[in-house]
Amino acid sequence: MSPPAQCRLGLSASWDILKIISDATRLRLLALLRREELSVAELQDVLGMGQSRISSQLALLRQAGIVSDRREGKKAFYSLRPGLPKAQLTLLEAALGAVGDLPVLGEDAENLDRTLQKRRRTQEQYFNLIAGRLGKNYCPGRSWEAIGHLALRLTPAITIADLGAGEGLVSQLLARRAKQVWCIDNSERMVEVGTELAQKNGLDNLAYKLGDIEKVPLGDRSVDLAILSQALHHAQHPQTAVNEAFRILKPGGQLLILDLNEHTFEKARELYADVWLGFKESTLHGFMKRAGFTQVEVGPVASEDREPHFTTLLASGVKPKR
Repeated sequence: MSPPAQCRLGLSASWDILKIISDATRLRLLALLRREELSVAELQDVLGMGQSRISSQLALLRQAGIVSDRREGKKAFYSLRPGLPKAQLTLLEAALGAVGDLPVLGEDAENLDRTLQKRRRTQEQYFNLIAGRLGKNYCPGRSWEAIGHLALRLTPAITIADLGAGEGLVSQLLARRAKQVWCIDNSERMVEVGTELAQKNGLDNLAYKLGDIEKVPLGDRSVDLAILSQALHHAQHPQTAVNEAFRILKPGGQLLILDLNEHTFEKARELYADVWLGFKESTLHGFMKRAGFTQVEVGPVASEDREPHFTTLLASGVKPKR
């Protein structure tokens, strides 16, 4: 008696993935993409292989439904496909575990660490360079119109966390009425400049901490309001940053996000160290809902007249009272 059609389909899918991952290059690619979403250029740096070889292997993995791709302007980023069927994921994990001790995979892991450090250094160098000049030079999405919309939603005498604050231009205003404002930034120079500004302006309730928005150096349920003002598109993992905002908020606390609407100005990566070319309204909404926020609202609040005509979105959400 022949097996049921569903079993035959499952068996076929398992055979297919076994054939796909039997290739050493494809297995090395999967070991990397299991850890991090990467561009073809980054995979070239890690593996020391040519672009055509990597692209052809990625195309096979994508056709097999094992990896997915995401386009940002002219760049394509690849990652392990979310929601990979359990049977296929089990086969993949078993294959990677079987070769995990091979020296070549250890070298790949070390090269990946260096590539990710290079990403972070590029951003840090940019922000260290412009520290002290943010208010004088053009910065996409930074407009008093947009900041005004954010300020209208403030409540006095509360504790605020400005995540990815830079010099803390917004926080310098908020601290004049808030109970306490924490500015978090991963640039040492930004923290130094911001601290000097706070002291100069006599703002004893404004404090700066060196830290990452994906690992905020503040306790659980410690703030009433969290702000991500033109910071989320610099995050390697935006969802993680939104999750962190949720963690540090008290029940009933609010998150406000000011960020660029999705755009195609590719030069923003070089000019402003942007990781993401803005976000769709639906993407920001999804970040907040997955983190656990309720009463989520997202919409445009400002558009720039000059090219490349950036539009700024304001997203808000509330942490439930539990």
